[in-house]
Amino acid sequence: MSFPKPPIRTRRNVSQKHVLYSEILSVTSAMRKNSRWASSTSFMSSTRSSALGSNLGLRISSPPSNTRGSGSGNKEADLMAGFQELKKVVRDVEELSSLPLPTLLSPFFEIIRSPLSTGPITSAALTALHNFFVCGIISTQSNTLDLALVELSVTVARCKFEPSDSSGDEVVLLKILNVIHDCLCAYDVGNVFGDIEVCEMLETVLTTCCQMRLSETLRRSAENTMHALVRTVFSRLHEIDSEIEEAKLVADEEAEIKMNVPSAQLPSEVDDERHEQVADVPDEDHKEQAPSPAFVPRAQFSLPSILELLRVLVNVLDPNDQQHTDSTRLVVLGILNAAFEEAGPRIGAFPSLQALILDPGCKYLFQLVRSDNLTVLHAALRTASTMFDTMREHLKLQQELFLAFTIDRLAPPSPTGNAKGSLAKKTAIPGSPRPGTPTVGPIEPEKDGDNGTMTPTRILVAPARGETRNLVLETLSQISRHSSFMVDLYTNYDCDINCENLFERLIDFATKSVYPSHYPGGLDAQQRNAQYLCLDLLLAFVNDMAKRAKGSSQEWPLDCPSAESLLQTKSQKKLTLTGAARFNTKPKTGLAFLEENGLIYADLSDTVDKPLSLARFLKSCSRLDKRLLGDFISRPDNIDVLKAFIGLFDFQNKPIADAMREMLETFRLPGESQQIARITETFASIYFAAGPAEIRSEDAVYVLAYSVIMLNTDLHNPQVKKRMSIEEYQKNLRGVNDGDNFSPEFLVRKSMTQYENAKIVMPEEHTGALGFEYAWKELLARSRQAGRLITCNTPLFDVEMFKSVWKPVISAIAYAFISFDDDYIIQRSIAGFRQCATLAKHFNLPDVFDFVVVSLSQATNLLPEALQVSVPNHPTVEVEGQNITVSNLSVKFGINFKGQLAAVVLFNIVNGNGNALREGWTQIFEMFQNLFLHSLLPARMLQMEDFLGGVSMIPLRGAQPQRAPVRSDGGLLSTLSSYLMTPYGASSDSLVPEATESDIENTLCTIDCITSCRLDELYSQIMQLELEALVSAVRALEALAHERTVAKLKQDSEDPMYPKENIASPMPYDPASIFLLETMVSISCHVPQYIEDLWPIVFEHLSALLHHDSASQYSILLIERAVVGLLRLCVILAQKPSLRDQIYVSLDLLSGLPSEVAVSVAEQIVVGVIFLVQKHREIIRSQTEWKLVFALLRSTMSHPEAARVSFDLLNSLVADGPEQHVSMDNFSALVTLLNDFATIASNAVETHQVQGRRQAPLTAANSSAVERGRKAIELLTSLKKFITPIIDLSGLHRDDAWEQFFLPLLTSLKDQSSNAARDVRQAAIGQLQRTLLASHPILDQANSKQVEQLFNKIVFRLVDDLLKPQVFQRDPQGMPETRLRASALLCKTFMHFEVRESQATADIRILWIEILDLLDRLMHVDRGEQLYEAIPESLKNVLLVMNASQILVPPSVDDQRNERQHTLWSMTSERMERFLPGFLTEVIPVPEISENAPTSVDTP
Repeated sequence: MSFPKPPIRTRRNVSQKHVLYSEILSVTSAMRKNSRWASSTSFMSSTRSSALGSNLGLRISSPPSNTRGSGSGNKEADLMAGFQELKKVVRDVEELSSLPLPTLLSPFFEIIRSPLSTGPITSAALTALHNFFVCGIISTQSNTLDLALVELSVTVARCKFEPSDSSGDEVVLLKILNVIHDCLCAYDVGNVFGDIEVCEMLETVLTTCCQMRLSETLRRSAENTMHALVRTVFSRLHEIDSEIEEAKLVADEEAEIKMNVPSAQLPSEVDDERHEQVADVPDEDHKEQAPSPAFVPRAQFSLPSILELLRVLVNVLDPNDQQHTDSTRLVVLGILNAAFEEAGPRIGAFPSLQALILDPGCKYLFQLVRSDNLTVLHAALRTASTMFDTMREHLKLQQELFLAFTIDRLAPPSPTGNAKGSLAKKTAIPGSPRPGTPTVGPIEPEKDGDNGTMTPTRILVAPARGETRNLVLETLSQISRHSSFMVDLYTNYDCDINCENLFERLIDFATKSVYPSHYPGGLDAQQRNAQYLCLDLLLAFVNDMAKRAKGSSQEWPLDCPSAESLLQTKSQKKLTLTGAARFNTKPKTGLAFLEENGLIYADLSDTVDKPLSLARFLKSCSRLDKRLLGDFISRPDNIDVLKAFIGLFDFQNKPIADAMREMLETFRLPGESQQIARITETFASIYFAAGPAEIRSEDAVYVLAYSVIMLNTDLHNPQVKKRMSIEEYQKNLRGVNDGDNFSPEFLVRKSMTQYENAKIVMPEEHTGALGFEYAWKELLARSRQAGRLITCNTPLFDVEMFKSVWKPVISAIAYAFISFDDDYIIQRSIAGFRQCATLAKHFNLPDVFDFVVVSLSQATNLLPEALQVSVPNHPTVEVEGQNITVSNLSVKFGINFKGQLAAVVLFNIVNGNGNALREGWTQIFEMFQNLFLHSLLPARMLQMEDFLGGVSMIPLRGAQPQRAPVRSDGGLLSTLSSYLMTPYGASSDSLVPEATESDIENTLCTIDCITSCRLDELYSQIMQLELEALVSAVRALEALAHERTVAKLKQDSEDPMYPKENIASPMPYDPASIFLLETMVSISCHVPQYIEDLWPIVFEHLSALLHHDSASQYSILLIERAVVGLLRLCVILAQKPSLRDQIYVSLDLLSGLPSEVAVSVAEQIVVGVIFLVQKHREIIRSQTEWKLVFALLRSTMSHPEAARVSFDLLNSLVADGPEQHVSMDNFSALVTLLNDFATIASNAVETHQVQGRRQAPLTAANSSAVERGRKAIELLTSLKKFITPIIDLSGLHRDDAWEQFFLPLLTSLKDQSSNAARDVRQAAIGQLQRTLLASHPILDQANSKQVEQLFNKIVFRLVDDLLKPQVFQRDPQGMPETRLRASALLCKTFMHFEVRESQATADIRILWIEILDLLDRLMHVDRGEQLYEAIPESLKNVLLVMNASQILVPPSVDDQRNERQHTLWSMTSERMERFLPGFLTEVIPVPEISENAPTSVDTP
């Protein structure tokens, strides 16, 4: 189903004809209300009647022409008749657009121009025109619009009316403003106007704006209209072609367009009495000058009218023009600001506009910026900021002047010192005047601190205060908002040798202004706002640089100097400033510096000598003290430099006054007449060489130069009351020109007139208005060579920029973060910290990253305030199944919101960026140790790794253990058991304070914050750091650990208040020192690839702790952890062949520990050494190395558990198995160490006997020491099997093998055969007997000397030892048996080695007698039945064997014995008779021999 569409309705407005009639009625009605038209009934003029008669064919004579417009009555009638005529014209017209627009508007124009009109009538006519724009009668489609609008502009500009009341008159003016606004802005018809019409309308509105007699409302309305008009006019700049328009401007020969801003009254305004017209009333002749229908309109307005408007606006700004008031300038500043806003950067594309702004626009504007009128100051600052925003590219030096002036004005009134982080040392040299900067305040000389010389210091103006300061600072902040602003400052000024270091100055000012010390007298709201603004400037600078680092930047323009060249200029500038400063202090020192750095004398050639090279520098360097420069070049020994200096000026075709002015502006004339004479003579010579007109001699120039100086003083010195006349001046120079006079024209035109118009400004006079004019002139001269301002948001200079200012910037941000309470500021500060850290990492500037960390760490309040050693007892509470410790730190930190923010930011920055950190690790680990002492660290960071039992926790408190504890439980840790406290426990020895609910809540906040800091992640990342950062971290740990241990011990020992008796006792237990040590060792062990670099750092600390002289002064746990750490590192060192020698250094260090300390840590030493040996046996390859290892084991053998582990190692080395390793290098050491184990068993038994305990004696069954001693004997015996393979492998001679291996082995068995432990003793003597009597290559091939050693050093000594009472007392019950076995061993050994057929010829007499002596002693030592019965039996066997072997032969009838046999029998018989009378003959019967029987050998 379809619905019918509704009819389309078109919008219909009221007809234009109706509007026209209505407006005619309004105007005529207003006219009739006036007395001039109230009685008038004639609306038809005689000329119109004549026209009607002519149309009807009547001949009517015309009136004389001079009577046409005569009389006011006719004029009034004509005004009314014009409207009647218009009605007739439009009566039969359907569309008004078909009629010429001037025809429709003509009656209204006449009313507006007529001086007969009153305010209400003119107001009605103007309202009609406005309505014509509104309803479309005046539009772009109107017939002959251009003619009508041209006439309209003239009409409005020349509006005249009789005054009535002031309010009514202002209404007329307001209507005029509306119509002008309609013409140019509202209805798209403005493009019809030419430059002249636009200027007329602008002049009308501008004049209205500037008339202070008018009401505030009208003037404000005029200002608004003017702003709209100016925006419309200046918008044309975006449409026209700059080159074409500039060319037309140059080629235009027409009269210039002129606008004026009258300062008295408006053209339409009346005088005070309001009875006379201000301007002349236009007459009929003027009407005839109005545009006619044949008028050819001008081209659309363009550059000429814009230029003229700008010229007028700029001229009004001249502060020295008394015609205009501040109120007028205030209006113009607003208009000019609107023009800049509308035109934008386009205004700089027009050289004519640009030139006008550069000079005098900037000049006047900068002078207004000094205004004391806050309203004018605000408007001037706003206009200046807008100008720089739109034209900064063309205002390089002007911006330098403005910024330098601004910074100087914002300086504190009376600085008391450099604020924290000041850039004072980095900015321009204080004693060097800045080039080309107008100084508008007095310059006071400043004493140089070194030599008392005077150096000029610029003081621009008194510092701004109050709202003035706020306005200036706000403007500075607004100007600097561009992302490339700081880069532009650096590249254009800091890298320009002739410009100030504006970037450094601005940053220096901003950083100082963040601190309250910058504001004497305390802070108020405005000063606090200034702090915020300066901080915002710094944060914006950091933020922009961070964005560029991330890639948000621009490419450097190719048409600009390269970045490298600018940076080189910056470096040279620094040298130049330093050289200039030194020159200003002492010229000789300055010249030496300049020459050393190649700033002078580097350009020497055939045409350039040293004086010329130096003169070039002196003339070009604007940072030199002008007074000192004048004194220097005028010295007698610098005459060549003076000639070269003045020779650098171009005096060609210059009047002498200009030449003198140019020269004397570069230095100050010295005070001595001789120096002045040298300068003047040199000038005369060089100036005369330039060929000046009318000067005939050099002497004439000399005298004329003096006269110039005198005349300049006479004309411009305020103290001179009577000025020199022209006649007097001519008289003074009479006959000077080589005997003739200068022509009057020369003196007047070339000299006198110039002196009167322009004073020669000496350097010391560069102050006030005169100095400003001079400096402005210099600025313009420099501008012609300075080039355009480079604007580019490039990152090429960021590194150097950041290097020069990072420290004060970060300090200021840190201060703001700590001191300010505004959340936004704190948030921005946090972002600034992050960005500074990012930039530090990006630019590889670890110092910057360190400073960020240091600043934030100070803000956290987590750094320890003092060196805390003891840990107080803090309450521990259970919250949600978790034990938490409530400490002072946890409570305070829990309520410190800023500290928590700083901590989170700090550790989030460091997390992932550890490689950028260097010195900042100290603060990180200081916070770690403080958190550790308050039980706030993650548990993972509290673990101690060990060789024994994996990991354990670092105790916070502990009871100092006794030295050399005896461990009998066989546990793994020898020292930790003495520590009663867990890391988070509380001691029962002292009272524990109660924790309140708020304390617990604050502690939970602290724990949450620490959790957010992700400390465990950072700890893990430390293990993955690059080498440089890792070394820095370990160095930081070592420094902190050193401070708590070695340094503190030294400090305590040197403290006169420290009790000397405490020196021998260990220092109190310090858990933080163990924490730092464990962290340092753990990090080092987790990065074996960097052990070569870390080892020296860690070993330095470990060696200081374990040194023999100091090890006993530290707590046992600290020493224990040092030992474990050292051995853990040794395991890693074993993997580095280049560091293996450090293993032996470490082991030697451990072996040097005091005995009581070594025993305390014996278990850790042994386990570590064994682990090292078993895992890296290849590191021990020499006898010395084995001895070192075994010596270390030997030093710990008194510790039961250590002894057990050590013996296990020995057993694995000697016993059969995969780890068996006996070599030539370790054989002797093994013998010694096994012998020591057996000796320890003896000592243990003796100690047990001394204690007198009523229990069973120690045996292998109930004593591990005795059992190890017994096994040691077995291992000793088994070593003999390795001797032959060693001989075969090494090629060692058997005699050497006897001395090195076998004899020590036998000696050890001999020694242990008298061991106090019965099991060990019996095993030893049994093994000794088996060894001696068994077959072995060494013994089987033993020579007589070796056999003699065997008896003298082994067997005889064994028996001798057993006969000693002290040995017997070791085991009174078991020692007789040992003696018995020793006697048997003695006899058996003798029979085995000496009583053999092979030894029948050997001389054993002495040996045999010694045996008999020993047997005698054994029999009678204790009169025991066993020995008394056993020894004769053993001796009987020996005698029988000796007799059978024909060694011991009794005498016979036919005695055939040789001398040895004879002697041996006699000696044996004699010796045995002493303790066994008749025993020899009983065993070996002797036949009876007659007394006369001959004997073959005499009895000896």
